[in-house]
Amino acid sequence: MLIRKALITDVDPIHDLIQGFAEQGLMLPRNHRSLYEHLQDFTVAVIDNKVVGTAGLHVLWKDLSEVRSLAVSTDQQGLGIGHQLVVATIQEAQRMGIDQVLSLTYQTKFFQKLGFILVRRDSLPHKVWKDCVYCKKFYQCDETALVYYTRSGVAVQQKIAD
Repeated sequence: MLIRKALITDVDPIHDLIQGFAEQGLMLPRNHRSLYEHLQDFTVAVIDNKVVGTAGLHVLWKDLSEVRSLAVSTDQQGLGIGHQLVVATIQEAQRMGIDQVLSLTYQTKFFQKLGFILVRRDSLPHKVWKDCVYCKKFYQCDETALVYYTRSGVAVQQKIAD
């Protein structure tokens, strides 16, 4: 398996992966335009020249980025591909000097195993007022906010108990 930055030829398979899960209500959909505009944010997992997983790292503010659109092909789940994609996004955030990596997710336990910590959504105003306010789920959001702190001691006051 190869983990690499996405190429323009990866947009259709990335779209197909995301849409499959979006149709099940497990993630927000992404259109082709959005994928092309944010292609530099995406990392893919490739097996036998086929994209089997994807994750985006979107910079929200000087100290905050977000793992977005994490998706792994159903037939490849359980093999650690999602884990490797998230680690790649964390490493990219660290390389850029970003202190926090956010995930809004239904997969709370998965992210906690990777070292993400539960936080209050309202402790992330740069996310809420940039993106969430436009989401159809804004008033009834059922996703959990978690943050990975790339440097120990950063924003410790935002951590909350289980």
